[in-house]
Formats: sequence, structure tokens, C-alpha cells
Amino acid sequence: MAKKDTKHLASGTNEPEAGDRSRPIRMEQNPTFISPYGGSLVDLIVDAVKRKDIFDLASSLHSIQLTQRETCDLEMLATGAFSPLGTFMGREDFERVVGEMRLGDGTVFPIPVTLSVNSLENIATGRSIALRDSRNDLLAILDIEEIFEWDRHRLASEVFGTEDLRHPLVAETHRWGKYNLSGSLRVLKLPVYYDFNDLRLTPTQTRQRLAELGRRNVVAFQTRNPIHYAHEVMTQRAIEMTDGTLLLHPVVGMTKEGDIDYFTRVRTYRTVAQLAYEKGQVLLSLLPLAMRMAGPREAVWHAIIRRNYGANHLIVGRDHASPGVDSHGKPFYGPSEAQEMAQKFSDEIGVKILSFQEFAYLPDEERYEESGKIPAGGKTFSLSGTQIREDYLGRGNELPEWFTRPEVASILSAAYPPLHRQGVCIWFTGLSGSGKSTTAEILVSLLLEEGRQATVLDGDVVRTHLSKGLGFSRDDRDINVTRIGFVASEIVRHGGIAICAAVSPYRQSRNQVRLMFREGSFIEVFVDTPLDVCETRDAKGMYAKARRGEIKDFTGVDDVYEDPETPEITLETVERSAESNARAIVELLQAKGFLKLP
Repeated sequence: MAKKDTKHLASGTNEPEAGDRSRPIRMEQNPTFISPYGGSLVDLIVDAVKRKDIFDLASSLHSIQLTQRETCDLEMLATGAFSPLGTFMGREDFERVVGEMRLGDGTVFPIPVTLSVNSLENIATGRSIALRDSRNDLLAILDIEEIFEWDRHRLASEVFGTEDLRHPLVAETHRWGKYNLSGSLRVLKLPVYYDFNDLRLTPTQTRQRLAELGRRNVVAFQTRNPIHYAHEVMTQRAIEMTDGTLLLHPVVGMTKEGDIDYFTRVRTYRTVAQLAYEKGQVLLSLLPLAMRMAGPREAVWHAIIRRNYGANHLIVGRDHASPGVDSHGKPFYGPSEAQEMAQKFSDEIGVKILSFQEFAYLPDEERYEESGKIPAGGKTFSLSGTQIREDYLGRGNELPEWFTRPEVASILSAAYPPLHRQGVCIWFTGLSGSGKSTTAEILVSLLLEEGRQATVLDGDVVRTHLSKGLGFSRDDRDINVTRIGFVASEIVRHGGIAICAAVSPYRQSRNQVRLMFREGSFIEVFVDTPLDVCETRDAKGMYAKARRGEIKDFTGVDDVYEDPETPEITLETVERSAESNARAIVELLQAKGFLKLP
């Protein structure tokens, strides 16, 4: 193992001042490793001897296909990571968790874990159903004991603190089923992975590895981002404070769409684990959690989960589990809210919370320090996530040597080329006849002139080839928009430009599509043309047919169009030509870095 690099670590003193968090925490020395939350780990995996008979039984059962989130939740339930929770929540647990952050028996548990369906066909209490993953592999059998309806608005306002559709989970709940199912689970196998299998440790396996390292205290570090020098300083300080082992425990289940992919992140974690810590100081293990981006509540949840994996300390930094900003540019949660809520429940959960402020680099001293400990007026360097993406990775510039290890910088640079070689989605929305398709066609020519290729996904064409058979009900419209968004996200993921031109009348479905893309790579273009102008341009006579009642649910006539609240650009089409509007989009792409400036 490479020798530890201490160049950018914060310096310490022999006698820290009273209240200094760098002082070692004096803990009561428990005779045993910390117990799981609730006393023991839940284990839902069926004994191998019984498994064959249950597989045979499952072949005759009605099946439902789990979403990626439900699949992650099933794995966490099965292995005991959600202990003492042993199944998808029934009504009593669900209602108390939403309203009070407690299970039905009063145990602190802040996040609902549910399994939902839209239809109750072949589903009833007293029946058993098979649970399958996206590949239709059989994972478990649920013996249904309870079916109940739930309130989407209450869940959003109480658990996430908002009904703003820019919150990824608030938007996602609109796709969840109307009914929640609960009952006994018999898990036949865990989801199959082919990557990083040496790092995919269950709670039991993680506890065994930690016990072998020989320290009672374990401090967990929750992360969904690459680790840079500031994180190294924070974790090194936490190790010293607790005289413990660091459980480096990154989330690889579901994070926020647009986060750096976990393959790239895990490669950086491996590198840092090898270079930054002494032998036996750190255990790297992957967490198959589907995050909720619930800020304060999620911090409490993460503490519970990490206790089940063997940690009795958790590092909670600023903006923990934050989804970013709302549709008006305001943060969903205050920067210290998560730290405060985690501290509030720390004693009851049995996990000590280590709260740190932001760390900044002091160039004159070549070290990092917490912002609250830096004298006023002191010279500091720091980089935000936006700066990293836009000013460095996005422009092909090397990350500063004071910011991150060169090995980490190399991994990130290889995975994230400059913005002018990255993909972007340009999403035209507006009434039928507003000028979306015409402007999109001109834009393609201008992009080709700039040396970039683009794929057009026009609403009418998509309905012919990708969404044939769908009608114009709200559900069918949402399905159509989601399909366009999925195809566009794959184009963008592989470095292409996707130009989508669809009425897409509902804010909720447009926001869901936005969340499929990395932050900054979705540009909503509102083609703001008055309805009467659209009707005069209607060569096909669709508006006239809708006015006569020959077409039902026609947007602008007998169905609503919801204007975007905060589009990246709004186009006026009465006084401005389609060409000038297309050129305005080109200028926006140049300003954002997706096209090189002339």
C-alpha cells in the first residue's frame, strides 16, 4: 500500500481548545461491537433447502415487476440493512413514519419504505404474489396481509417538506401506484451484480470485516460524490476523534439523476482508500441504497442504516442528502438542517453524529481547515460542485493540485470530457402550432454548421414509431413524454444532442424528464405562442376539429397546457422568426459551453 500523503491534511495541536471537535471523544467502552438497530439483524432470505419448493410455487403465482427503487429496498430489507423493519410498510407504520418519524411501535424511523401498485387485479389480502426485477428474475414472494391507499400530497409535504416537482422524489411519486401492499416476505435471492463484487458486503459481512480490524468505534462516511482532499481531511479527523475505523460507505443503488456514475465514483474511492489511509484504518464497502434526497430526515435514516452495518458514528456534513434547489432557485433544505435533525435523534438511535463545516484550503499554510476555524480575512481556496463541472471538467481544464489527488483527477477527466463533447437535451414545449418543429429543424442545421450532430425526436413522429397505440389521456400523454425523455437521455449519455419537440403540456411530466439528465444538460425551451395564433397556423385543422368536438382532450381547447415556470429560454414567435429563435438557442449553447465560441 502506498505511503499516506499528508501534504494537504489539516495540522493539529497537542492541546486542543475546549469544545474543539478534533479532541478525541471519550466513549464508554462497551464490551461488544455495537448491536444492530432494534437488537438483531432482520434476515428474510429463505433457507437453501426450502428454496426449490418455493421457486416451484412461485411459477403459478401472479407476478409484479419491481421498480429499481423497490428492488434496492427489497435487498436492504432482506439483508437487515433496514432493521428492525422486516417488510414493506403497512398502514400503521406508514402513517406514523410520515407524520411522526416513528414506526407503529414508536421506534424512530424517518423514511417510508413501500411497495405500490396501480391495479388490484389478481391482488388481494390472503394471496401471495411473486416479486420480480426488471429482467423478470424472481426475487421474492410477498404474502399479502394489507392493502391501503396513501396520500401523495401528505407524503410530499411532510417527508420531503415540499410539493415542488423539481424535487426528484416528489416528481417520482406521481408514477407510484395508488395502493401500497404489505405482508410477510420470503426472499429467494438477492439482485445479481457483475461489478465490484468484492466490495458488495451485506451488513453481516461488513460487521465481520470491521470486527477483524479490531476497533470498537466505527465512523461511517456517507457519500455519493468523488472524494477530494477536503473529504480526506474530514475523515482523517473523524478517525482521530473516535480512535476508530472508517467505514467508507458510498451509495451505489440510486442517487440523484445527473450525479457522477457510480462506476467512476467507486474507482476514485478505491484509489483514495489505498493512498490516503494507514493499513487497517478504512473499510470500503458499497451500499445498495435507493436515496430519497430527503435532507434532514435522510440523515437520520442514514444513521440507522449505518448502525446496522456496524458503525456507531456517522459523519454528517453540510447539505447532507440534498436534492439541490427548487424551481425558483432556492435550496430545498437549509445547509445545517440535516446535521441538527441527526443530532436531535442521535441518543435515541445510538449513533453519535460528527458534524463538520465546510473545509477550505489555506494556500499559505498548504492545509485544509473548517471555515469556522479560519481567521477573518484569511486567504482561502475552495471549489463548488458547479465550478468543478463547469470551469474544470466541462472545459477540459485540469483540476487544481490542491483540490484532489492527480489519480482522482485523471479518473474524472477520462469519464467526463469537455462540455463541447458532452451531450445535451433541448426540449421544446408549447401548444400545437406554436413553432416547435420548425425551430427545431432550423436548429439542427445550425448545429451541423458548428460540427455537432443532433437527433430530432418530434412528438408526431414518435407517436408513429415509438408510441403507436397511445391515446391522448393524461396517463398516455405522460407515457409518451417519458418515452421521449428516456430515448433522449440515452442519446445524451453517449455524447449526442437530442432535440425533442413535443407539446408535453404538464409540468410534472416535464420535470420528471428533466430529472433523467445530469444537472445542466437539460434545456427547456418554452415556445410561447398565443392560442389564437396557433389556431391560425393550423394547416391540419386539428383545432377546428377539437372545437367541433371531433377530437377530445385537445391541448388548449378542452385540456390544459401548463406553462413552464422556470424554462432555460422562452421564445416569442409572433415578432421573431423561427431562424432568429434557433440562433438564440445556439447562443445559449455557446454560453453554457456545449458549443465552442466562434
